[in-house]
Amino acid sequence: MEVSITSRQTIKPFSEQVHLLKPFKLSFLDQLIPPHYYPLVYFYTQPFDCPFNTAQISQQLKRSLAQCLNNFYPLSGRVINNLRIDHFEDGVVFNEAKIHGSLSDYLQNMELDALNKFLPFQAFCHLTDTTLPLLAVQLNMFDCGGIALAMCCSHKIIDASTLSSFLKNWTAFFRGSSYEISHPNLIEASSQLFPACVPPNYSPLINGLWFSERRRKTRRFFFDENAICSLKSKVKSENLEHPTRFQALSAFIWKYAMLASKSASGIFKPSVLANTVNIRPRMESKLPDYSMGNIFWLTFTPYNSTEKDIELQHLAYLLKEAVGNFNRNFLNPLLGEKGFQVISEQLKMLAEFASQGNGELYFFTSWLNFGLDEVDFGWGKPTWFEVPGVDHCPSINNFIIFKEIGQQKGAIEAWIALNEKDMVILEKDPEFLTFASPNYMHD
Repeated sequence: MEVSITSRQTIKPFSEQVHLLKPFKLSFLDQLIPPHYYPLVYFYTQPFDCPFNTAQISQQLKRSLAQCLNNFYPLSGRVINNLRIDHFEDGVVFNEAKIHGSLSDYLQNMELDALNKFLPFQAFCHLTDTTLPLLAVQLNMFDCGGIALAMCCSHKIIDASTLSSFLKNWTAFFRGSSYEISHPNLIEASSQLFPACVPPNYSPLINGLWFSERRRKTRRFFFDENAICSLKSKVKSENLEHPTRFQALSAFIWKYAMLASKSASGIFKPSVLANTVNIRPRMESKLPDYSMGNIFWLTFTPYNSTEKDIELQHLAYLLKEAVGNFNRNFLNPLLGEKGFQVISEQLKMLAEFASQGNGELYFFTSWLNFGLDEVDFGWGKPTWFEVPGVDHCPSINNFIIFKEIGQQKGAIEAWIALNEKDMVILEKDPEFLTFASPNYMHD
């Protein structure tokens, strides 16, 4: 598929007063995230009764983005020394591109590698250039009039909650209204609660946990409503009477990823599942979604058993216990300057586990319930929403993302990136494929 860039622009905050704001301080949670982009691509089919005016849409997207950057001004700046964000006048990238082909044809025969052609930058890879923008947008226009709106978001400052709030704000401005931020001072809450204090020599340890030189293979698998209900029934137990979708799917994928690793290496390796947990609603004084930064941390669930049969019920219960321990008794010691010491001990133990070379670390994150599949600029909800994967090296470690499937309620898509040898085994495992489908047919 041929994608031709037709224009490149820089979008700056609409108000020049933003350029005069004091630098935005990073939190130590932000400091611990290696610089890399995570991507999204939204596909919009041209309505039959009201064809897209792409020139008008382009101008309106850029104007509303500039207005939105007044509220989310850190996105228009650049990271300085992993301590702060400044130079808000530098703005965000906005590319326009032509795609030779039909959107409907692409959706019917979607090639995963082609998704990366829609992106303004390479995603899920470690970035060494600190001058790169924190947000980049690419408006891709098909010959048929359909649209693929792609974004690369820097994980240095944008987590799923930040992104969700930003998109609600942007779409509101595009439609002619606004998304009110009731307490603008809370945008900077993270840096006050978790003040920056990570020493520069910590970078090698963090990068080693996030990224691997081993070649990855990324595949997506679909779980329909029946498969999810069946898996929830399988993980249900006296200790877990009401399993969530996330617990059921995580336990299932974790089990078969471990079995694939065992089959590929010939030995059963101990593993740790790291699961992202949003801190905002768990604070004593809850933080709004628009509080910027990486206001999340990880639960760590270890598993080391030589038993031939890995029980889904046991794995799901372990996940429940790990998240259950993520309470105020755990969070309160993280606040203030001593918080980094608590997390540092966790990371050092994890790094020691990873350095031994005989274990597997899996990162799970859920984009469910954030409304990321409902981004409506006035054209209706997207026909399809994707998270492009990466098979490049060095790339992010064993990584699993859950997200909703466009407009199909009750179904979930999992993007799974594993060691190439493990993935070759997983994608052919008949027991795994009983519940996970590698294909999804678009209407």
